[in-house]
Amino acid sequence: MAKFKYKRVLLKLSGEVFGGGEFGIDGDVLMKFAKVLKKLQKKGLEIGVVIGGGNIWRFRDFKHLELPRVTSDTMGMLATVMNALAFEATLKSVGADVRAVSALPCEKALEDYMPKRALHHMDQGRIVIFAGGTGSPYFTTDSAAALRALEMNCDVLLKATKVDYVYDKDPMKHKDAKKFKKLSFEKVLEDDLGVMDMTCASLCKAGKLPMLVFNLNAKDSIEKAAMGDKIGTIIN
Repeated sequence: MAKFKYKRVLLKLSGEVFGGGEFGIDGDVLMKFAKVLKKLQKKGLEIGVVIGGGNIWRFRDFKHLELPRVTSDTMGMLATVMNALAFEATLKSVGADVRAVSALPCEKALEDYMPKRALHHMDQGRIVIFAGGTGSPYFTTDSAAALRALEMNCDVLLKATKVDYVYDKDPMKHKDAKKFKKLSFEKVLEDDLGVMDMTCASLCKAGKLPMLVFNLNAKDSIEKAAMGDKIGTIIN
């Protein structure tokens, strides 16, 4: 077995990742990450996954439709269910032991999220995909990831992004952006750094849950993050 620094992790993936940068779901991307997680599962890592829905629906992308916020957010939660179903099927196709569960009841498609049952799945070494966000509108999937990580007794929240560190401003737009290798949640909250929403930061702070923000596209980044290698920004 590999010597992971963190025995149990919650991996937060954006919906945009599954879309390959476009609308919908990219099968090659699903297969790529399914093989990665199957490999880590075989090595003994306990894995929970929260997936966003931005590749299909997200409130801020469709404000022009003037839908009620509750309606739009519910559609976003359903988008995460679609992503979870696709990823669960792909993981099963590579031989992974996996369960997809949803905080937004969709009992004909996947299990309703019940903390004790999901915790049992994780104790059995299954990969658990948490869909449906928190099950309520006005909360992001970042907040859902923090909540599920705390409920599942995870050792760390791994937030996979497009950049290698947290910066004080957008490094794509500002050449003088300052990167951080270490941060406190107090600093994130005080300076509104934008790497996560404030509810997520507050939950992690209150639950003493560390977060590692790292570049998903770097080679073996998820495994390196779980091993405790010096990549990304650690926030605690």
